[in-house]
Amino acid sequence: MRTFLFILGAMLVAASGYAQPKIGQKAPEISMTDITGKTRTLSSLKGKVVLVDFWASWCMPCRKGIREVTPIYNRFAKKGFEIFAISLDTDKSAWKHAIEKDKMTWWQMLEPGGWDGATALAWKIDQLPTSFLVDRHGVIISIDPSPTELQRYLQQALN
Repeated sequence: MRTFLFILGAMLVAASGYAQPKIGQKAPEISMTDITGKTRTLSSLKGKVVLVDFWASWCMPCRKGIREVTPIYNRFAKKGFEIFAISLDTDKSAWKHAIEKDKMTWWQMLEPGGWDGATALAWKIDQLPTSFLVDRHGVIISIDPSPTELQRYLQQALN
């Protein structure tokens, strides 16, 4: 029985290392090159509310979500809201076309290696879309917030 409990405990500890970041945890740092070639870091946005959004041009639920978030971004961007978008596309031209077509004016990064890229692996991304709402102190406060939840939080935090 003790051997079983030891093995079970070891498995749980190992599995916890593979879990996505959780609400209440500090968001893992991200450092990536944006669409213009400039290096961007998540920590540089401390003091702002940030939606870290993992998406891809071929992901229709992602594209639908982008259309829903755009008016929210336009309303709150000047008040301290930013989106740190990370595409898992492997086709750079499809990525750029989607940004242009959907009129995304927020920070855009392309994950080198797609699903197997360093940031996607560090954040344990296993489905798209996946997003994390990070407060002004760099702490994750929501995972996959709906547009209504996002807007409600931003109204409280930024107005």
